[in-house]
Amino acid sequence: MDGRAAAASSDAANDGVRPNAGVVVSALTRPMMTLFAFAAGLAVANAYFAHPLLDVMAADLDLSQTGAGLIVGATQVGYALGLILLVPLGDLFDRRRVIIAQSLFSAMALGFVALSANTEMLMASIATVGMLAVLTQALVAYAASLARPSERGHVVGFVTSGIVIGILSARTVAGLLTDLLGWRSVYLASCAVTLVITVLLHRLLPHQKREASKLSYPRLVGSTFKLIWQEPVLRTRGVIALLIFANVTTLLTPLVLPLSAPPFSMSHTKVGLFGLAGIAGALAASRAGRWADLGLGQTTTGIALALMLIAWLPISLLDQSILWLIAGVVVLDFGLQAVHVTNQALIYRVRPEAQNRLTAGYMLFYSLGSAIGSSLSTVAYAHAGWSGVCLMGTVISLASLIFWLATRPSRSQTPEEGAASNG
Repeated sequence: MDGRAAAASSDAANDGVRPNAGVVVSALTRPMMTLFAFAAGLAVANAYFAHPLLDVMAADLDLSQTGAGLIVGATQVGYALGLILLVPLGDLFDRRRVIIAQSLFSAMALGFVALSANTEMLMASIATVGMLAVLTQALVAYAASLARPSERGHVVGFVTSGIVIGILSARTVAGLLTDLLGWRSVYLASCAVTLVITVLLHRLLPHQKREASKLSYPRLVGSTFKLIWQEPVLRTRGVIALLIFANVTTLLTPLVLPLSAPPFSMSHTKVGLFGLAGIAGALAASRAGRWADLGLGQTTTGIALALMLIAWLPISLLDQSILWLIAGVVVLDFGLQAVHVTNQALIYRVRPEAQNRLTAGYMLFYSLGSAIGSSLSTVAYAHAGWSGVCLMGTVISLASLIFWLATRPSRSQTPEEGAASNG
């Protein structure tokens, strides 16, 4: 056994997962990894463009504040349905064809959003955009399946860094284009770029020979929930994902409220630019996949969760200086990215033949956590201001760290005992 294989086996023992066996994989070149990362980042950005545009979209289509809020709600509902109904398709059909088809349909849905003339058309098309945004998860799963086992964490980290950049830059791009050409230009531009990406994926996406699942589609969808029940690593890492994404959305959802009010009085464009501060932390954590490949998955998780807890101290000092907030955002996003990449690197080792369903199950926890953080943080801000938001974030961070400590396998455990402990 060579050094890299030994490291992978060591990590599997430490984290209580079964190594891949009998899976034909290939090395991914840096240009191909970049295409995966860009395509995944664009797909997820489509689901976030509307967030800073709700006021202008509502004014254009004569929507109330409640109606404007439903735009984001429709996107989230569509995304959740996509995780359940679309992501598992990669385990039933040829993954390359599924990805290309979803990318093409995504471009069409974006065009319908831009051309929406009434509320009904907007809601239907924006929900479809949200549903097809799960393309990003299909791309991560496909990239992971193409990577060598000893490099899988690195590949997942690289592609996931593109996703984080897509999320963080969506507000900025949407704000700038809206100021220049109106909100419809955002979706027209994304439609055009998505069509270009579709062509590139069709020409360059590697083929993969594998045996697809023999399950029927209804049983395939149901087996996603069965995997959550069967696989301790998926459950444990899913709960951690729920907590860390609830943590981050606790910050991001109400952030516009203090920044747009005195003494900062920032415009939507400036608030969007502020979100780019998190890119530095996200990029720094892209190496977390490498650390997981070297058998440091549990150590990386513990350090990153501790940093997410510490980050709330400078964030709470917003009233003293905005620089404290920027520093806190960088640290918080570093921790989020490091844990998220490590989570995916570990769960993809469990069932090689079910990577799309593993992704769907894991991201269901992510969606639930994001919804919880978004909903409760606005209530916390309404009742206790920025201090209430920071207290909520601190409590979630502490809960994440305690859960990890309670579920991590001890060094004296066998892999089987570690899996049971993770469950």
